[in-house]
Amino acid sequence: MRLVATVIAATMLIWLAVQALGKEYGWAAQWAFLADLAAIGAFVWSLIVTWRIWRRRNA
Repeated sequence: MRLVATVIAATMLIWLAVQALGKEYGWAAQWAFLADLAAIGAFVWSLIVTWRIWRRRNA
């Protein structure tokens, strides 16, 4: 669970930083979408791992 919490927190902070840097430096929208997809992937991974942990505890 600590790993999941760390991934969620780090993903959110990195995603916010990339969005702010992209706006500040005028990066193309493609890079913002790439950051969004990476963040979605990390959140989906966290959701799957959390669900598996929950299922194992209830089994």
